[in-house]
Amino acid sequence: MSDLSFEPTMIRENKTARELFEAVKANPARARFGFGQKLAVVNVDFQQAYTRPDLFPKTAYVTHPDQIGFTNRISAAARAKDMPVIWSHVAYKADAADAGVWGTRTDTPDSLQNIKYDSERHAFDPRCEIHETTDLIYTKRMPSAFFETPLNSYLRWHKVDTVLVTGGSTSGCVRATAVDSLSYGFRTIVAEECVADKHESYHYANLTDLQLKYADVVSAQEVLDWLAAR
Repeated sequence: MSDLSFEPTMIRENKTARELFEAVKANPARARFGFGQKLAVVNVDFQQAYTRPDLFPKTAYVTHPDQIGFTNRISAAARAKDMPVIWSHVAYKADAADAGVWGTRTDTPDSLQNIKYDSERHAFDPRCEIHETTDLIYTKRMPSAFFETPLNSYLRWHKVDTVLVTGGSTSGCVRATAVDSLSYGFRTIVAEECVADKHESYHYANLTDLQLKYADVVSAQEVLDWLAAR
C-alpha cells in the first residue's frame, strides 16, 4: 500500500496578486511570442453590462480609467494599417435556452443568462469607436471569442498571425480568448491597460498566468509603437 502522506510543494509567498504580477513583468521567465507580420485586434465584450458601473454596478468593472480610450486608439491604428478589428459581445435569447449549462449557475436579474439581445446590457458602450462598415461585430454565447463564432476563419482569411486581446473580464472571457488564440496557433498579446476585472486579485493573478503561459502582456503604448512602425 503506497504512502500518500506528503507535504504540498506549492510556492507560498506573502505577496499580493499585483506584487506577483509586477515581479513576473520585471523578470520574465519565458521568451516572448512577439509580434508577427499582421495583427488583429479582438475587443472582447465592451458592452454596458460590463463597462458601465453607473448603470450596472453588480456586473460592471473598471480597472484602468482609460481602458476604452486605449482600445479605441489601438483599433484606429490597426485600421489605418489595414489590420482587422473585431468586437464581440454576449447575449441570449429571451428564454435563455441557448445559454447552456453556463446559464444554470444563477437566476437573478443581473445573471449572465439575463443579458438579452438588443437590451441595454447587451449594447456596446457608446464610448467605443466601432466602425460598422469595416469591423467584424458579433454576439457570442460562451467565454471565448473563438467558441462557435466566425473569428478563427475570419483571421485565417485575412492572413493574421498575431492576435491582440482587449476587454473583459481578465479572468473570464479575456483569458478564455487568449488561451484559444494560442491553441489555434496565433501569437497572442494582451494590452495591460485594455483589460479589466471586478477584483484586483482576479485581474492580476490572471495577468500573471497569461504572461507565464499563454500570451505576452505588454503596455498599450508598445502596441501603438509597433503599429506606427509598420
